[in-house]
Amino acid sequence: MAHKSKRPCAIISCNNLTTKAYCDQHDFNQRGVYDKNYNQYQRDKQTDSFYKSRGWQRLRRLAFERDKGLCQRCLKQEILKQADVVHHIVEVKEDWNKRLELSNLESLCHRCHNAIHKQTPPG
Repeated sequence: MAHKSKRPCAIISCNNLTTKAYCDQHDFNQRGVYDKNYNQYQRDKQTDSFYKSRGWQRLRRLAFERDKGLCQRCLKQEILKQADVVHHIVEVKEDWNKRLELSNLESLCHRCHNAIHKQTPPG
């Protein structure tokens, strides 16, 4: 199995190389604070439990397989980039009934996913 190539840490001015977004030095600090704040202040308990459910995990895996693990937005621009996130096209908060529809999901890289969420005002 091929290994991912190392790249610089996502923290500006950190030159440590890593296969993840953050190096070991910054990973706990960045993820721990972000995840805690996001789950505490932006997600309701129903949505949080949905993202931890077995049904979501299975559907997420199916979406990755369908999209061959590639970011669909980058692919439209003829760029091959590994997907990191499965995104709900119609957000869970907007239409709870579409949360488990495979047609409502697309695999994205973090950059494309963040760009989408920066365009939409927080709800």
